Amino acid sequence: MALKISTHEAGVVTVVSCSGRIVFGEEAADLRDVVKGVLARAKQIVIDLSGVSYIDSGGLGTLVGLYTSARNQGGEIKLSNLTQRVHDQLQITKLITVFECYDNEQAAVNAFPRRATA
Repeated sequence: MALKISTHEAGVVTVVSCSGRIVFGEEAADLRDVVKGVLARAKQIVIDLSGVSYIDSGGLGTLVGLYTSARNQGGEIKLSNLTQRVHDQLQITKLITVFECYDNEQAAVNAFPRRATA
């Protein structure tokens, strides 16, 4: 199943929703391109993994790379709605200690500090 990616705004936070498989190759590259495009205009990103059925080592590497890119640009990425399989893979690889993971999109959005508006 090809990876489907959509984005929407939740206040100042951009949510990137994924559905399908995040695997090495076109799927991981598509996710990287979308998130890097979002990073050019927004610094607070939630990646919603509720529709992700499988993630391989290439997909995990992509998530780590995006996390690092965001941090280097003064941004932040949080994960939400992990399926049991994705949660288990993050647990096994100990990446669960790197990412902030939330049960749902709203909890992830609320975890970002509120910024004063001009």
